[in-house]
Amino acid sequence: MGRLRRSRTHHAQRDVHRASRTRARTRDLDQIQLIDLDPKNRAALEAQPLDYEKPGLAQHYCVECAKYFETDHALRSHWKSKVHKRRCKALKEPAYTIEEAERAAGLGREGKRPTSTNTSMEQDMAV
Repeated sequence: MGRLRRSRTHHAQRDVHRASRTRARTRDLDQIQLIDLDPKNRAALEAQPLDYEKPGLAQHYCVECAKYFETDHALRSHWKSKVHKRRCKALKEPAYTIEEAERAAGLGREGKRPTSTNTSMEQDMAV
């Protein structure tokens, strides 16, 4: 009788973590909203010159998802997919501003007492 060895039980979690750490990141929603969906930039992205390094020679590009496709058929089927429709729905919502992020973190002006310089300026304006 040999020794019973325990199997490795955490290899799946390790592999998932490693894959997420080394995966190429796509563009964030706010980057797409502010830069890519601008009409001038969108036209330039949809009509890119041939690039041998990118999939499909950079001729089949989804601007909303910031993704290249090999063929026109793959791009058209992507446009019908749930992934693309969810991304379009998320892009319709306005992007968060810096002020909204600060208010969410508790750094905004709401609920704070006005400083002495603000009250003196308001009194000067009222007179």
